[in-house]
Amino acid sequence: MQLKRTELSRLYLATLQQHLKASPAASLEPAHALGRRAMELGLETLDLARIHEIALVTLVLPGYSSSTRDGLMGLASMFFAEVITPLEETHRGAREANIHLNYMITALSQRTHELADSVDELKQEIAQRTAVEESLRISQQTSSKLLKKSLQMQEELRHLSRQLLSVQEEERKRISRELHDVIAQTLTGINVRLAALKTESTVSSKELQKKIASTQRLVEKSVDIVHRFARELRPSVLDDLGLIPALESFMKGFMKDTGVRASLTAFAGVELVDNTARTVLYRIAQEALTNVARHAKASQVAVSIQDQDGGICMEITDNGQGFEVDGTSKPKKQSNRLGLLGMRERVEMIGGTFCIESAPGKGTTVRVEIAAATDGAKKTSAKKTNPSDSLECP
Repeated sequence: MQLKRTELSRLYLATLQQHLKASPAASLEPAHALGRRAMELGLETLDLARIHEIALVTLVLPGYSSSTRDGLMGLASMFFAEVITPLEETHRGAREANIHLNYMITALSQRTHELADSVDELKQEIAQRTAVEESLRISQQTSSKLLKKSLQMQEELRHLSRQLLSVQEEERKRISRELHDVIAQTLTGINVRLAALKTESTVSSKELQKKIASTQRLVEKSVDIVHRFARELRPSVLDDLGLIPALESFMKGFMKDTGVRASLTAFAGVELVDNTARTVLYRIAQEALTNVARHAKASQVAVSIQDQDGGICMEITDNGQGFEVDGTSKPKKQSNRLGLLGMRERVEMIGGTFCIESAPGKGTTVRVEIAAATDGAKKTSAKKTNPSDSLECP
């Protein structure tokens, strides 16, 4: 401490000497800085008073007249008052802090008593809550059992739904085959016999020829209806030629019936997946395009089937009016839900994922992802041809 006081005494003496040599209007900032330095060294007001006294004896008392000495003493007093200002401010803050601390101690003592009363009340509440928690635990166990049973029943319903879809597809295949092999052949035979009857009629039997011609037209129309019905149930081209020709054929009919411009882009490797996956992709595209025709008010739609990391990604995108979907990619309008639920169920039945992206005024995208591509599908490159102005396909 003595060393600190000696160091500050030299600094104090030099600073005071400079202050006294300056005009009476000289800045007191050096004195204030000297006070902050004293605080940093841990000196108190009494220490500074002794240092100031030594400085006065050294600088003011000797060698000056009485009038000059009085002026210098006044300047030195102002200098000393500025030096001790930081210490006084600190002491004032300490006194105020002490008053505040006493107030806080009183308040804390009162709060302690209040908390003691609260602790007793909490103990009683804890006992009550413990009893309630035990009841809730028993209730939760019951709810868990009910939830487990509900999930089990839901899984069973999903399984039944998938079985229903499989049976439905097999039934469609059977009906389609029967329409092709029986009904269509019978109608074709009738048409051939009528044609033969027409050629055998004489010139005088014009009325008979007209009736026969009319009958032929009816039979031809019936054949076309049966063929169209068979294609809708189960297109034979899907089994005979593959997914891409089947989609190509369906989309040509779609454009002719609706006037909506449609395009198909696909990679040839999709034909290497199993028949079930190809059937699902066809049905999803069929249902999505049907929804476009019924609800979207679109002028064009694009079907894209691409290789995606060894799997298959199919997207059906239209430029229609779109609709609002909730957080689970389900339409908020009940009228759109049933068809989309069937599509989702088909995709999940083969382990794929299904999602809908749509917003009012921004069109709709149906996306299906299936991890079903084979090695051959991975190696087969994508390509495009243009069999018509508005249809693209491999």
